[in-house]
Amino acid sequence: MKLEDVILVSVDDHVIEPRGAFDRHMPEKYKGHQPKVENLKGRDVWVFDGEATGYMGLNSVVGRPKEEYGMEPLGYEQMRQGTWDVKARVDDMNANGVLGSVCFPTFPGFAGQRFQMSKDKKLSLAAIQAYNDWHLHDWSNAAPGRFIPLMLIPWWDGKAAADEVVRMARQGVHAVSFSDNPALHGYPSIHDPHWEPFWKACSDNKVMICCHIGTGVKPEHASDLSPIDAWITSMPMSISNSAADWLWAPMWKKYPDLRMTLSESGIGWIPYLLERADFTHRHHHAWTNSNFNGLKPSDVFRKHIMSCFIEDEFGLKNLDAIGEDMVAFETDYPHSDCTWPESAETFWSQCQGLTDEQINKITHLNVMREYSYDPFSILGRENCTVGALRKLAEHVDTSPALGMGGAAPKRDPSKPVTSGDINRMFSEADANTAL
Repeated sequence: MKLEDVILVSVDDHVIEPRGAFDRHMPEKYKGHQPKVENLKGRDVWVFDGEATGYMGLNSVVGRPKEEYGMEPLGYEQMRQGTWDVKARVDDMNANGVLGSVCFPTFPGFAGQRFQMSKDKKLSLAAIQAYNDWHLHDWSNAAPGRFIPLMLIPWWDGKAAADEVVRMARQGVHAVSFSDNPALHGYPSIHDPHWEPFWKACSDNKVMICCHIGTGVKPEHASDLSPIDAWITSMPMSISNSAADWLWAPMWKKYPDLRMTLSESGIGWIPYLLERADFTHRHHHAWTNSNFNGLKPSDVFRKHIMSCFIEDEFGLKNLDAIGEDMVAFETDYPHSDCTWPESAETFWSQCQGLTDEQINKITHLNVMREYSYDPFSILGRENCTVGALRKLAEHVDTSPALGMGGAAPKRDPSKPVTSGDINRMFSEADANTAL
């Protein structure tokens, strides 16, 4: 296999919702109450149920020189068009050699957290359904074969969550974004019967549950004086606590076809998690009463839980300890960890030593199987490779965009950016977008 023969499908990217995304999808009775973009004190922000969300373009820095990474974008004009325009996004995917993409929300929160906070649950449900309809019909269906649509659900009612899964699955949506720990948001634990209708609906309709980092457990800033680099380093691994929780959750026994993805998790830390889980069960199950019906926790992980990577040389060298049938590729476009426009080259440099079969599995076959995604039937396999896609993108300018503007915070090159600096930026953003 050569680089141009690779087929790349990313299970973790993000979309900045365009202006007016909700307008035509909200029910008539809620017209005028749909989420909308307003410019407050020079910042484009989404407003819903009387509250502004703060930095709408947070960390959407793809295409900028690395010196301008951070929280600079304050509006649509200060972000690359591919972050919010679907045609431009497909151009950027082609330039990157990426065939398919799962796009997590931005304004609603990666798992729709902002829609769960409103006291008006009927309005919130209408907004969730409007988002799902926009994401399917206006975003994913605008480029057949290029996107894996991703739905949101209400958390406050297990049956309502199941109903939305069924409604969207009937339209061909087989992925749902969900918190890795809803209990941290004041909702029932994944061990609670509250979620039983949701698990059943996902299992019955072959819907992948996608748990993005930061939707439940969040990596802590060690201190205000700690360099922000330390926080960024620990971010993917912050979901390990939740991964252990899901390992011991009860739904796997009842629903053997149920699947989940640890989105933007990385994979290099997983071998030790599984080793430790097996040790824990072996040493402690006699008094903790855990029961895996003769299996090991690592068996459950390798069957039910998919993980993904951006750059992870160690993980790729240890696929046998993770399970090559449940590992996937990601690019994280348009966030600062993204390797665009060289994601294909980055992957190729790290996959040397893998067989062609392994490469095909982790780049697209695992995702096609588990996400019910079949781009070949729409586009033809020969048109889905890195080489074929990049031929479609010869007009796309991938050079760093200078002068995009934005917050332009002053930085002292002799001092590291600290967690305190970032927290102050957040506080200033909240203050500047107060209604």
